[in-house]
Amino acid sequence: MNETTDANQKSLPKGIKSWATDDRPREKLMTKGPMALSDGELLAILIGSGTRELSAVDLARNILASVQNSISELSRLSIKELMKFKGIGEAKAINIAASLEIGRRRRLKDSLQRRKILSSRDAFEIMHPLLSDNNYEEFWIITLNRGNMVKRTLRISEGSLAGTVADPKKIFKLALEDNAASVILCHNHPSGNLTPSKKDNEITQKCKSAGLFLDLPVLDHIIIGTDNYFSFADEGLL
Repeated sequence: MNETTDANQKSLPKGIKSWATDDRPREKLMTKGPMALSDGELLAILIGSGTRELSAVDLARNILASVQNSISELSRLSIKELMKFKGIGEAKAINIAASLEIGRRRRLKDSLQRRKILSSRDAFEIMHPLLSDNNYEEFWIITLNRGNMVKRTLRISEGSLAGTVADPKKIFKLALEDNAASVILCHNHPSGNLTPSKKDNEITQKCKSAGLFLDLPVLDHIIIGTDNYFSFADEGLL
């Protein structure tokens, strides 16, 4: 009986406390700073403890592996989805979700401080924190003044995973009310596929025509993916 028990104990992974001090996530962060830690190690600190079979780091790595090691994809998981992992209870799931939301809000604040748009990349960096983590499509516009400074970001509509409806009348009503000199259209593709749909092309051309008539040009239409984007202007489609 003792021999069997000893064998089972030997087969279990060693806990983090048995690791060399420099390899422990918390101690590593204290001595080397957060930049020295991998995504898995940072997530392990949020988790705090693992299970009988897995250390916190191993559990964190398994969670990340389930989302292709993408922090953006991780941030899309709901509390209930996080709790499906053995060892992640409600408190740990809330910890993870809250930390990821703090990161999203920081990105948003940083992007809004860069208020002038000189390229499609500038527009992407402003809208990415607002749209990249959504599990459903949303359609927004950025209104700009004559110096290409951002006036506001305005949500036009929200839909489902498959799509959303954007009404040109609402787009230009809001833009005119904002005394905009120009607008940039923007929506996300939760699937990550950045290829414009037939409807994407149609709404772009409708808004382009309306903008020319109203002397309120559409400068671009940006499709936001997980970590990248598609620009109609860059591709010569506007």
